[in-house]
Amino acid sequence: MTSSTLAAKDAEAHARGDLLPPDWGRVLLRRHWLMIVGALALIVPTMVMVAQDSWSTEQGAHGPVVLATGLWLALRMRRSFTPFITPGSLAVALPLLAIGLIVYALGRISGTPEIEGYALYEVLVVLAYAYLGLKAMRLIWFPILYFFFLFPPPDSVVAAVTQPLKLGISRAAVWLLDAFGLPIARTGVIIQVDQYDILVAAACSGLNSIISLSAIGLFYIYMRHNANWRYALLLMVAIVPVAVLANFVRVLVLILVTYFFGDPVAQGFLHGFAGMTMFAVALLGIFGIDMLAAPIRRKLARGGQG
Repeated sequence: MTSSTLAAKDAEAHARGDLLPPDWGRVLLRRHWLMIVGALALIVPTMVMVAQDSWSTEQGAHGPVVLATGLWLALRMRRSFTPFITPGSLAVALPLLAIGLIVYALGRISGTPEIEGYALYEVLVVLAYAYLGLKAMRLIWFPILYFFFLFPPPDSVVAAVTQPLKLGISRAAVWLLDAFGLPIARTGVIIQVDQYDILVAAACSGLNSIISLSAIGLFYIYMRHNANWRYALLLMVAIVPVAVLANFVRVLVLILVTYFFGDPVAQGFLHGFAGMTMFAVALLGIFGIDMLAAPIRRKLARGGQG
Protein backbone atom coordinates (compact mmCIF):
# COMPACT_ATOMS: atom_id res chain seq x y z
CA MET A 1 0.00 0.00 0.00
CA THR A 2 1.49 3.36 -1.05
CA SER A 3 1.98 6.33 1.23
CA SER A 4 -0.62 8.32 -0.69
CA THR A 5 -3.17 5.57 -0.12
CA LEU A 6 -2.37 5.54 3.60
CA ALA A 7 -2.73 9.31 3.75
CA ALA A 8 -6.09 9.09 2.00
CA LYS A 9 -7.29 6.44 4.46
CA ASP A 10 -6.13 8.56 7.40
CA ALA A 11 -7.98 11.56 6.02
CA GLU A 12 -11.16 9.48 5.73
CA ALA A 13 -10.70 8.24 9.31
CA HIS A 14 -10.19 11.78 10.55
CA ALA A 15 -13.35 12.89 8.78
CA ARG A 16 -15.32 10.09 10.48
CA GLY A 17 -13.79 10.89 13.86
CA ASP A 18 -12.23 7.43 14.11
CA LEU A 19 -8.72 8.82 14.35
CA LEU A 20 -7.34 12.09 15.64
CA PRO A 21 -4.34 13.67 13.92
CA PRO A 22 -1.14 12.38 15.50
CA ASP A 23 -0.05 15.94 16.29
CA TRP A 24 -3.45 17.18 17.44
CA GLY A 25 -2.03 18.25 20.81
CA ARG A 26 0.59 20.48 19.21
CA VAL A 27 -1.97 21.91 16.80
CA LEU A 28 -4.32 22.73 19.67
CA LEU A 29 -1.51 24.36 21.65
CA ARG A 30 -0.29 26.39 18.66
CA ARG A 31 -3.73 27.70 17.67
CA HIS A 32 -5.22 28.31 21.10
CA TRP A 33 -2.25 28.82 23.39
CA LEU A 34 -3.56 32.12 24.75
CA MET A 35 -6.89 30.58 25.76
CA ILE A 36 -5.11 27.60 27.32
CA VAL A 37 -2.77 29.82 29.35
CA GLY A 38 -5.67 31.99 30.49
CA ALA A 39 -7.77 28.96 31.48
CA LEU A 40 -4.87 27.44 33.41
CA ALA A 41 -4.35 30.74 35.24
CA LEU A 42 -7.88 30.33 36.57
CA ILE A 43 -7.96 26.56 36.99
CA VAL A 44 -4.69 25.94 38.86
CA PRO A 45 -5.12 28.28 41.88
CA THR A 46 -8.79 27.43 42.27
CA MET A 47 -8.27 23.67 42.12
CA VAL A 48 -5.34 23.90 44.55
CA MET A 49 -7.61 25.78 46.95
CA VAL A 50 -10.44 23.26 46.48
CA ALA A 51 -8.04 20.35 47.02
CA GLN A 52 -6.73 21.87 50.25
CA ASP A 53 -10.05 23.02 51.69
CA SER A 54 -12.52 20.42 50.43
CA TRP A 55 -10.86 17.27 49.10
CA SER A 56 -9.02 16.73 52.38
CA THR A 57 -12.35 16.52 54.23
CA GLU A 58 -15.04 13.87 54.27
CA GLN A 59 -17.43 16.17 52.44
CA GLY A 60 -15.20 16.52 49.38
CA ALA A 61 -13.26 13.27 49.44
CA HIS A 62 -14.90 12.21 46.17
CA GLY A 63 -13.32 15.17 44.32
CA PRO A 64 -10.11 13.45 43.11
CA VAL A 65 -12.16 10.46 41.93
CA VAL A 66 -14.51 12.75 39.98
CA LEU A 67 -11.58 14.61 38.41
CA ALA A 68 -9.73 11.45 37.36
CA THR A 69 -12.77 9.56 36.04
CA GLY A 70 -14.21 12.67 34.36
CA LEU A 71 -11.01 13.40 32.46
CA TRP A 72 -10.70 9.74 31.50
CA LEU A 73 -14.26 9.69 30.18
CA ALA A 74 -13.85 12.95 28.23
CA LEU A 75 -10.70 11.62 26.55
CA ARG A 76 -12.45 8.31 25.88
CA MET A 77 -15.30 10.13 24.12
CA ARG A 78 -13.11 12.44 22.02
CA ARG A 79 -13.55 10.40 18.84
CA SER A 80 -17.33 10.64 19.07
CA PHE A 81 -17.60 14.42 19.43
CA THR A 82 -14.61 15.83 17.49
CA PRO A 83 -16.29 15.40 14.05
CA PHE A 84 -19.13 17.64 15.26
CA ILE A 85 -17.03 20.53 16.56
CA THR A 86 -18.43 23.83 15.29
CA PRO A 87 -17.48 26.96 17.24
CA GLY A 88 -20.36 28.57 19.10
CA SER A 89 -21.67 32.09 18.74
CA LEU A 90 -19.36 34.75 20.17
CA ALA A 91 -22.39 37.00 20.66
CA VAL A 92 -23.65 34.45 23.18
CA ALA A 93 -20.31 33.35 24.64
CA LEU A 94 -18.67 36.72 25.33
CA PRO A 95 -21.36 38.19 27.66
CA LEU A 96 -21.61 34.91 29.57
CA LEU A 97 -17.82 34.76 29.80
CA ALA A 98 -17.65 38.32 31.11
CA ILE A 99 -20.27 37.59 33.79
CA GLY A 100 -18.44 34.41 34.84
CA LEU A 101 -15.08 36.19 35.08
CA ILE A 102 -16.56 39.02 37.18
CA VAL A 103 -18.17 36.55 39.59
CA TYR A 104 -14.94 34.54 39.68
CA ALA A 105 -12.95 37.67 40.58
CA LEU A 106 -15.44 38.54 43.34
CA GLY A 107 -15.20 35.01 44.73
CA ARG A 108 -11.41 35.11 44.58
CA ILE A 109 -11.17 38.50 46.26
CA SER A 110 -13.68 37.62 49.00
CA GLY A 111 -12.11 34.21 49.60
CA THR A 112 -15.38 32.37 49.02
CA PRO A 113 -14.52 28.90 47.61
CA GLU A 114 -18.09 28.10 46.57
CA ILE A 115 -18.52 31.26 44.46
CA GLU A 116 -15.04 30.94 42.99
CA GLY A 117 -15.48 27.26 42.13
CA TYR A 118 -18.90 27.53 40.50
CA ALA A 119 -17.85 30.67 38.61
CA LEU A 120 -14.85 28.76 37.26
CA TYR A 121 -17.18 25.94 36.24
CA GLU A 122 -19.40 28.41 34.35
CA VAL A 123 -16.39 30.01 32.62
CA LEU A 124 -15.08 26.62 31.46
CA VAL A 125 -18.52 25.55 30.19
CA VAL A 126 -18.79 28.81 28.21
CA LEU A 127 -15.29 28.29 26.78
CA ALA A 128 -16.27 24.75 25.79
CA TYR A 129 -19.32 26.16 24.01
CA ALA A 130 -17.24 28.82 22.25
CA TYR A 131 -14.69 26.31 20.95
CA LEU A 132 -16.78 23.16 20.53
CA GLY A 133 -20.33 24.35 19.87
CA LEU A 134 -23.63 22.99 21.10
CA LYS A 135 -23.71 19.90 18.88
CA ALA A 136 -20.41 18.55 20.21
CA MET A 137 -21.31 19.54 23.79
CA ARG A 138 -24.57 17.60 23.65
CA LEU A 139 -22.52 14.46 22.97
CA ILE A 140 -20.38 15.04 26.08
CA TRP A 141 -23.16 16.32 28.33
CA PHE A 142 -22.36 13.79 31.03
CA PRO A 143 -18.70 14.75 31.67
CA ILE A 144 -19.79 18.40 31.74
CA LEU A 145 -22.47 17.66 34.35
CA TYR A 146 -20.18 15.28 36.24
CA PHE A 147 -17.46 17.93 36.77
CA PHE A 148 -20.01 19.98 38.73
CA PHE A 149 -19.32 17.67 41.71
CA LEU A 150 -15.71 18.88 41.90
CA PHE A 151 -16.72 21.89 43.96
CA PRO A 152 -18.11 22.03 47.51
CA PRO A 153 -21.75 23.06 47.94
CA PRO A 154 -22.46 26.47 49.53
CA ASP A 155 -22.45 26.51 53.32
CA SER A 156 -25.97 27.95 53.37
CA VAL A 157 -27.26 24.96 51.39
CA VAL A 158 -25.35 22.54 53.63
CA ALA A 159 -26.83 24.13 56.76
CA ALA A 160 -30.38 24.17 55.38
CA VAL A 161 -30.25 20.52 54.30
CA THR A 162 -28.28 19.00 57.16
CA GLN A 163 -30.28 20.45 60.04
CA PRO A 164 -33.50 18.44 59.40
CA LEU A 165 -31.41 15.38 58.52
CA LYS A 166 -29.43 15.66 61.75
CA LEU A 167 -32.58 16.08 63.80
CA GLY A 168 -34.31 13.15 62.11
CA ILE A 169 -31.35 10.79 62.48
CA SER A 170 -30.80 11.84 66.12
CA ARG A 171 -34.47 11.32 66.98
CA ALA A 172 -34.61 7.89 65.28
CA ALA A 173 -31.35 6.69 66.89
CA VAL A 174 -32.45 7.71 70.39
CA TRP A 175 -35.89 6.12 69.95
CA LEU A 176 -34.41 2.82 68.76
CA LEU A 177 -31.69 2.52 71.40
CA ASP A 178 -34.04 3.66 74.17
CA ALA A 179 -36.35 0.80 73.20
CA PHE A 180 -33.44 -1.57 73.95
CA GLY A 181 -32.93 -0.06 77.40
CA LEU A 182 -29.83 2.08 76.88
CA PRO A 183 -29.54 5.16 79.13
CA ILE A 184 -29.91 7.64 76.28
CA ALA A 185 -31.53 11.03 75.76
CA ARG A 186 -31.44 13.84 73.22
CA THR A 187 -31.35 17.63 73.18
CA GLY A 188 -31.63 18.81 69.60
CA VAL A 189 -28.73 17.16 67.74
CA ILE A 190 -26.79 16.40 70.95
CA ILE A 191 -27.24 12.83 72.20
CA GLN A 192 -26.53 12.01 75.84
CA VAL A 193 -25.50 8.40 76.40
CA ASP A 194 -24.34 7.44 79.89
CA GLN A 195 -21.93 10.25 80.89
CA TYR A 196 -21.06 11.26 77.33
CA ASP A 197 -22.48 13.90 74.97
CA ILE A 198 -22.38 13.10 71.24
CA LEU A 199 -22.90 15.83 68.66
CA VAL A 200 -24.51 14.60 65.43
CA ALA A 201 -22.54 16.83 63.09
CA ALA A 202 -23.02 17.52 59.39
CA ALA A 203 -20.68 14.64 58.58
CA CYS A 204 -23.14 12.23 60.17
CA SER A 205 -26.29 13.74 58.70
CA GLY A 206 -26.16 11.92 55.40
CA LEU A 207 -25.56 14.93 53.16
CA ASN A 208 -21.90 14.06 52.59
CA SER A 209 -22.84 10.55 51.56
CA ILE A 210 -25.63 11.86 49.33
CA ILE A 211 -23.19 14.15 47.51
CA SER A 212 -20.44 11.54 47.22
CA LEU A 213 -22.81 8.73 46.28
CA SER A 214 -24.54 10.96 43.74
CA ALA A 215 -21.20 11.67 42.06
CA ILE A 216 -19.95 8.09 42.05
CA GLY A 217 -23.44 6.71 41.41
CA LEU A 218 -23.90 9.01 38.42
CA PHE A 219 -20.70 7.71 36.89
CA TYR A 220 -21.69 4.09 37.50
CA ILE A 221 -25.20 4.62 36.15
CA TYR A 222 -23.97 6.42 33.04
CA MET A 223 -21.37 3.79 32.22
CA ARG A 224 -23.86 0.95 32.65
CA HIS A 225 -27.27 2.40 31.75
CA ASN A 226 -26.77 5.67 29.88
CA ALA A 227 -29.13 4.51 27.13
CA ASN A 228 -32.00 3.89 29.61
CA TRP A 229 -32.58 7.31 31.15
CA ARG A 230 -35.76 6.31 33.03
CA TYR A 231 -34.00 3.50 34.85
CA ALA A 232 -30.99 5.73 35.50
CA LEU A 233 -33.34 8.27 37.11
CA LEU A 234 -34.82 5.51 39.28
CA LEU A 235 -31.38 4.56 40.58
CA MET A 236 -30.55 8.20 41.26
CA VAL A 237 -33.68 8.54 43.38
CA ALA A 238 -32.61 5.42 45.33
CA ILE A 239 -29.32 7.05 46.31
CA VAL A 240 -30.92 9.44 48.81
CA PRO A 241 -32.61 6.90 51.15
CA VAL A 242 -29.62 4.57 50.91
CA ALA A 243 -27.26 7.36 52.00
CA VAL A 244 -29.50 8.45 54.88
CA LEU A 245 -29.95 4.85 56.08
CA ALA A 246 -26.19 4.22 55.93
CA ASN A 247 -25.51 7.29 58.06
CA PHE A 248 -28.24 6.30 60.50
CA VAL A 249 -26.40 3.00 61.01
CA ARG A 250 -23.16 4.97 61.37
CA VAL A 251 -24.64 7.08 64.18
CA LEU A 252 -25.91 3.94 65.92
CA VAL A 253 -22.43 2.38 65.73
CA LEU A 254 -20.79 5.52 67.14
CA ILE A 255 -23.29 5.70 70.01
CA LEU A 256 -22.73 2.04 70.90
CA VAL A 257 -18.94 2.38 70.68
CA THR A 258 -19.10 5.48 72.91
CA TYR A 259 -21.28 3.69 75.46
CA PHE A 260 -19.22 0.51 75.67
CA PHE A 261 -15.66 1.78 75.00
CA GLY A 262 -15.69 5.49 75.78
CA ASP A 263 -15.63 8.75 73.85
CA PRO A 264 -11.88 8.75 72.99
CA VAL A 265 -12.25 5.46 71.12
CA ALA A 266 -15.40 6.57 69.28
CA GLN A 267 -13.99 9.94 68.22
CA GLY A 268 -10.60 8.57 67.22
CA PHE A 269 -9.82 6.18 64.41
CA LEU A 270 -13.19 4.45 64.63
CA HIS A 271 -15.05 7.66 63.72
CA GLY A 272 -13.31 7.96 60.36
CA PHE A 273 -13.37 4.22 59.86
CA ALA A 274 -17.12 4.15 60.47
CA GLY A 275 -17.57 6.86 57.85
CA MET A 276 -15.57 4.96 55.23
CA THR A 277 -17.32 1.71 56.08
CA MET A 278 -20.78 3.21 55.82
CA PHE A 279 -19.91 4.83 52.48
CA ALA A 280 -18.70 1.47 51.15
CA VAL A 281 -21.86 -0.23 52.43
CA ALA A 282 -24.04 2.43 50.81
CA LEU A 283 -22.21 2.08 47.51
CA LEU A 284 -22.66 -1.69 47.63
CA GLY A 285 -26.31 -1.02 48.40
CA ILE A 286 -26.66 0.92 45.14
CA PHE A 287 -25.04 -1.98 43.25
CA GLY A 288 -27.41 -4.39 45.01
CA ILE A 289 -30.47 -2.32 44.11
CA ASP A 290 -29.26 -2.28 40.51
CA MET A 291 -29.05 -6.08 40.50
CA LEU A 292 -32.43 -6.57 42.18
CA ALA A 293 -34.10 -4.06 39.87
CA ALA A 294 -32.95 -5.88 36.71
CA PRO A 295 -36.56 -6.90 35.82
CA ILE A 296 -37.62 -3.23 36.02
CA ARG A 297 -34.68 -2.28 33.82
CA ARG A 298 -35.64 -4.82 31.19
CA LYS A 299 -39.29 -3.72 31.31
CA LEU A 300 -38.35 -0.07 30.87
CA ALA A 301 -36.01 -1.01 28.03
CA ARG A 302 -38.83 -2.88 26.26
CA GLY A 303 -41.17 0.05 26.86
CA GLY A 304 -38.68 2.43 25.30
CA GLN A 305 -38.45 0.27 22.21
CA GLY A 306 -42.20 -0.04 21.87
